[in-house]
Amino acid sequence: MYWEHFGFSEPPFSLTPNPDFLFLSSHHQEAFAHLLYAIDTRAGFIELSGEVGTGKTTIIRTLLNQLDPATHRTALIFNPTLSPLGLLQEINREFGLPCTSCETRELHQSLNEFLLEENRVDRTVVLVIDEAQNLAPSVLEQVRLISNLETERAKLIQIVLVGQPELKSLLGRQELRQLNQRITVRYHLRPMAFSDVHEYIRHRIRVAADGREPITFAAGSIKKIYRFSGGLPRLINAVCDRALLLAYTTERREISPAMAQQAIADINKDEPRARFRLVPVGLALACIAILAIAGTIFVSQQQIVTNKELPAVTPLQSTASSADREQQTSVNGVKVLQELLKETGHYNGPLDGLFSTTTESAVRSFQQAQGLQVDGKPGGKTLSRLYQAAGGSFPANGTAATRQDSIPPSVPAPPKKQGTEASR
Repeated sequence: MYWEHFGFSEPPFSLTPNPDFLFLSSHHQEAFAHLLYAIDTRAGFIELSGEVGTGKTTIIRTLLNQLDPATHRTALIFNPTLSPLGLLQEINREFGLPCTSCETRELHQSLNEFLLEENRVDRTVVLVIDEAQNLAPSVLEQVRLISNLETERAKLIQIVLVGQPELKSLLGRQELRQLNQRITVRYHLRPMAFSDVHEYIRHRIRVAADGREPITFAAGSIKKIYRFSGGLPRLINAVCDRALLLAYTTERREISPAMAQQAIADINKDEPRARFRLVPVGLALACIAILAIAGTIFVSQQQIVTNKELPAVTPLQSTASSADREQQTSVNGVKVLQELLKETGHYNGPLDGLFSTTTESAVRSFQQAQGLQVDGKPGGKTLSRLYQAAGGSFPANGTAATRQDSIPPSVPAPPKKQGTEASR
């Protein structure tokens, strides 16, 4: 295995949530602090939400492992498709209580006696329900009833609901308002910032190599990985794992930007549809930025085709007319399109900013290769997929008006939708 070749004791970028690899970015530190505070103060109900792949499960598993068994009793439920009765049986089973009864009253009585005894000896009981966005309203109502088990002074059980952003919408439903009002601590876990990504990668390498760093990532490769992943640990792991395999096959000890881009391309090639569903907000906004720059030429397709021979454009002055500004924006937008198409190997023509038949043919070629609707129109879906295929970054030789030199890229206000263009 490649990881043995580099001297790793285990794969450093496995997708399995492993508390040994926990890296507390600034956002993860905040999430951890919120959970510990809520449990220590016996807040009762706690909500932890976050996008897919942000590291929620790793955090809660680490939290449960760090709670002292002498002072805490814990249970983790990760099968949210249970019925109300099934959930209660599973909770009792996790706490080592009688769980075979089909009578809700008997199960509640066993749980209540257990909670009272734990409270008497000053132990905190913690119940974590993962993937809670998939819970049915009737099951959530059962969770609320469990929270009613309390004394005059304290909550007998601390319930942590963990889920994707849909959890907030679910809890906002009218029939669940009683439960929603009882949640006193909430935290939404955001993806890692760019400044954390490099340290995250180094951290996992050092953990797997017993403190050593047998392989490094160049600064340019970190930028590409960040742009592709949007700071989501799961996507970072996927790219880094593939990059290490490339390093093994080429006998390299540093991951170059070209290797990182190849790893990204391999992932997109293996799972293009799944990857497209996981496009982070940062990438989507970057594509909107392209649309904002090139909106005039892409939306007004008929006008572009009939005006392929645009006159030479001079730099814009403050006194330029709105028509001149629109024309300059169109030219810059097409240059970005042409450069992205060139980076993906679908365009070999000049970067002249003209939406010529050659440029349109290149768009069609890319759409066909990606399994998109082949119409030659660079709409939102085509641009989003093109941005990913180019490695998740804007062309290095882009014009001053379109280059994105900072991380993350700055994004102008999105253009208004025109018809069905954004769906292409």
